[in-house]
Amino acid sequence: MRQPKSMINRYRWYEIVGIYAGIAVFLTFVLAPFVEGFLVSLKPLSQLFSSPYRFWPEDGSFEAYRTMWVSVPGFARYIFNSFFISGVATLVVLLLVVPAAYAFARFDFKGRGPLLGAFLAVNMFSGAVLLIPLFRLMRSFGVLNTYLAMIVPGAAFLIPTAIWLLRTYMMRIPRELEEAAYVDGAGYFYTFRRVVLPLAAPGIAVVAITTFIGAYAQQFIFALTFNSKSEYMPLPIGLFAYFGRQEVVWNELMAASFVGIAPALIVIFFLQRYLVSGLTAGAVK
Repeated sequence: MRQPKSMINRYRWYEIVGIYAGIAVFLTFVLAPFVEGFLVSLKPLSQLFSSPYRFWPEDGSFEAYRTMWVSVPGFARYIFNSFFISGVATLVVLLLVVPAAYAFARFDFKGRGPLLGAFLAVNMFSGAVLLIPLFRLMRSFGVLNTYLAMIVPGAAFLIPTAIWLLRTYMMRIPRELEEAAYVDGAGYFYTFRRVVLPLAAPGIAVVAITTFIGAYAQQFIFALTFNSKSEYMPLPIGLFAYFGRQEVVWNELMAASFVGIAPALIVIFFLQRYLVSGLTAGAVK
């Protein structure tokens, strides 16, 4: 008896070529800026504006990675500030989102639907639209030029998406497990802490990683508006200030950019298995 062909074998050769060609074009557009930026960091400054332009550096070196520590004062502090702001914002989001997502997933209370819709509507507004009201609010609380002025707005814009993600995951956890705990005399808080949280750990990991990436990426606009002190500047603002000089040393700027994002890439690289396992685990609950 003939075995049925797998789905991938049902494609014709030209369809397979088209699929891989599309993937190659997509990856080219995604990765080309990173490759070009890294090659610029290896080039001597004299080659950056040569004609004709050379894609591959001649006599390339990592000299810019050494000199940029002197050219960008306080560079290590900028990296620390970025990680501190992103880490605290992620912690705040998790502390608020985990119980909120459980409540939206399990309890049918008045106004749940409109409230979820309001959370979704928040994501339709750009942070730039609310900068002036947020600035007045931060000034009235006296928290301008502090870490708090960048952590609170960043966390607030990340909470709605995190609630929707984690709520969807928690809805896939079988209710029978909680009902069995209730029959044994467990209360809501005990059941949430000892039954739901361990099962929701992969989903919480996904939310934590995506929130950290979002907090790391959105620091520029809030830091530029709510902070003017160098000791609180995150990395994007520190590099943006580097443009203020009469001459932009592009190879050092690219080197500083890659050194700045390297810690985040390392964290994502080591945690990506938790991200993949969390997404796939939520799909089969």
